[in-house]
Amino acid sequence: MQETFHHEIIPMDLPGSQPYAALYTYFLGTSPEMDKGPVPCVIVCPGGGYEFTSDREAEIIAYQFMARGISTCVLRYSVKPAVYPTALLELAKSVLTVKKIGPRYGVDPDRIFTIGFSAGGHLVASFGNFWTRPFISEALGCQSPDLKIRGQMLGYPVITSGPYAHVGSFKALLGDRYQELKDSMSLENSVSKTTPPTFIWATQSDDAVPVQNSLMFVDALEKAGVICEFHMYPFGVHGLSLGTANVAVRPDMEVPHIQGWIRQAAEFIDLV
Repeated sequence: MQETFHHEIIPMDLPGSQPYAALYTYFLGTSPEMDKGPVPCVIVCPGGGYEFTSDREAEIIAYQFMARGISTCVLRYSVKPAVYPTALLELAKSVLTVKKIGPRYGVDPDRIFTIGFSAGGHLVASFGNFWTRPFISEALGCQSPDLKIRGQMLGYPVITSGPYAHVGSFKALLGDRYQELKDSMSLENSVSKTTPPTFIWATQSDDAVPVQNSLMFVDALEKAGVICEFHMYPFGVHGLSLGTANVAVRPDMEVPHIQGWIRQAAEFIDLV
C-alpha cells in the first residue's frame, strides 16, 4: 500500500530528557510518480551551544534535503540544564526510531545519516565516535550494530576541549562534571575506524569556533582511515547555516560563496 508524506512528533522520554525533547519526522513516503526505491534519511541536529536548538539550523536545513529526494528528521535534543549523555542517548534513540518506522515511509534503514551544526556538530560527532560503546546500547536495550549509520555531516562543528575550545558549549554540556569530563569529550582524541564517513565544512575566519576544531578532526579521520570530505571556505562568521538571506540575522551572514555546501553534502550522501 502506498504510504505518502509522513510527519510525526516523537517525544524523547529518556531519563534526564527535557519535556520539549522530540524527534520531528519528515518522511517523503512513496509515490508511483517518483518511485526510485527506498531513500536515505538525514537526522538534523541544530546548534546552540548546548543551551538551545537553533531554528536557523533545523527545518530550514531539513527542507533542503527533502527537495533533493532525501527524507529527514529534526532532533530537538535536551540542552542545559540537561547534561551529558542525555542528548547523545536521544540521538541514538532517534537512529533506532528511524530504522524501525522509516521503512514504512520509504526510508532505507541502511542509509541513515546525521548532520549537526556547531554544538549540534559536537553531538553528531560524539555519536559517530561513541556508538559502539556499551553504555549506549545498554541504556537503550539494543545491540551496538543496531546503531550503525552510513555517514555523518558536520557544519562548523565544536570538536576540541583544548586550546581552540568553545568553552561555553562544554560547560553547558557537562555542568558540574566539566573538569572531570572535558578531556574525554575532546573528540579529535576518540576517532577510530568505526567512526562513520564524514563530510565537514567550516570557514577560516570563524572566530567563535575556530577552524582548528575541524582541522584536528579531519587529521584524526585521515589517520584512522575514515572516508572524509572537507571544505574550508576562506570567509564567513560562525553560524552561517545556509548562508542565504532568509536565514541571515546580520548582513555578514549572507555569504553566497558558501551556499554550495548543501549540494555537496547531498552528493556526499550518494557517494557513500
